[in-house]
Amino acid sequence: MIRTRFSPSPTGLIHLGNARAALFSALFAVKNKGTFILRIEDTDQSRSEHQFTELLQDDLRWLGVHWQEGPGVDGPHGPYWQTKRYDIYARYYQQLEDMGRAYACFCTDQELALNRKIQLSRGQAPRYPGTCRGLSKEEIAKRIAEGKTPALRFSVPLQTAIEFVDLVKGPQYFNSDDIGDFIIRRADGHSSFMFCNAIDDSLMGVTHVLRGEDHLANTPRQLMILNALQMRTPQYGHLSLITGEDGAPLSKRHGSSSLHDLREAGYLSSAVLNYLSRLSHAYDEHSLMSFLELASHFHLEKLSRSSARFDLHQLLHWQKEAVRALSVKEAWDWVGQEIQAGILPEKRDLFIQLVRENALFPADAVKWKAILFGPGLQWQDEQRLVLRKAGKKFFSVAQQAVQKRGTDLKAVLEDMKAELNVSGKELFMPIRVALTAEQSGPELLHIVTLLGADEVVKRFSVAENL
Repeated sequence: MIRTRFSPSPTGLIHLGNARAALFSALFAVKNKGTFILRIEDTDQSRSEHQFTELLQDDLRWLGVHWQEGPGVDGPHGPYWQTKRYDIYARYYQQLEDMGRAYACFCTDQELALNRKIQLSRGQAPRYPGTCRGLSKEEIAKRIAEGKTPALRFSVPLQTAIEFVDLVKGPQYFNSDDIGDFIIRRADGHSSFMFCNAIDDSLMGVTHVLRGEDHLANTPRQLMILNALQMRTPQYGHLSLITGEDGAPLSKRHGSSSLHDLREAGYLSSAVLNYLSRLSHAYDEHSLMSFLELASHFHLEKLSRSSARFDLHQLLHWQKEAVRALSVKEAWDWVGQEIQAGILPEKRDLFIQLVRENALFPADAVKWKAILFGPGLQWQDEQRLVLRKAGKKFFSVAQQAVQKRGTDLKAVLEDMKAELNVSGKELFMPIRVALTAEQSGPELLHIVTLLGADEVVKRFSVAENL
């Protein structure tokens, strides 16, 4: 059975790159009737915060990503918090030490920094030189007795090829001599990401790992750990990074970079879901789809190796599609109480229909509520020019037509055409500007119906006298 996972560190808001990795992992699991796991990697206790754990779960649920194992759901492979799994890791640390595949390292940060500096000055790639690799048991015991606390390093085999087929990038090759012995348990006793992430994936039966390409260099290290312990290894796929329009990695300076930011900005979850699903994945279907529909069309073979560029215009396109897809009740709830207040029940449905076609965010609905139900319009010079060009007679005839025909817009327009001998833009634009102080927007029929005949006459009268 297919088993995927998302394993975030609760050190901040979930950014779009991580959100996409979670989404793709969940889509792939659902596509194959498998299991999607949420696992909290909270071993960095100096930065991990409970509030971020709660927020990331809320954000995932909002996006439509649900897990079958993990916090709030549990499952047969828990606990799903790494800080509750230290006893498990300890057994495998001991096993590696007993096998001679891990050793105590007493090197200080200052010593390691100096080694890196020397290696770089010689044009060498920085890697641990193996300073503590040959320490005897007696030397180790002596240093511990002196109060020194060692880290634990994995002993990387020499002249060994690490090869695997990446689910996205294809065949990969690494030389162990380029890697160097790496830390699997820090001196403070906490497990490193490298180690516990790999151990948990194997113990939880994860079959496919989809994560950002910034983790590609971690994969040979994790494969070496699991192979040394003769544990099952998952298949890895490394997703291309999301960049801004300038080609640099997506960050706050490019605008919204987290799910929470997009939620706060008023984006609908279905818009973000459809946009993220298409970042580095090609869909043949270009309409708004549900999570299950997206899953049914998800294929690993359609994941791109090229960087995915964050395109605000595309995101806004999906926002527009998502707003249009809302039911009347959903749209009414979406606009919020501030907008709902003061709109008569008999005008609610038509107002919401207007909003769905002309608003991307609740703030846009505020604008149209003010235009349609507010105390008065504010014209800019450009709009005033349109009204003056139409002339006083235009609006005098318009008032008479409405007084005769009411809100039957078709009949009103026919009367005006016959009396003024105007049509097309010369007819419609002055009417629109007089009624809304805007040169574009909802259908005039909707506007006239919502305003009512008396208000339409009043607004034409104001326009006549500007």
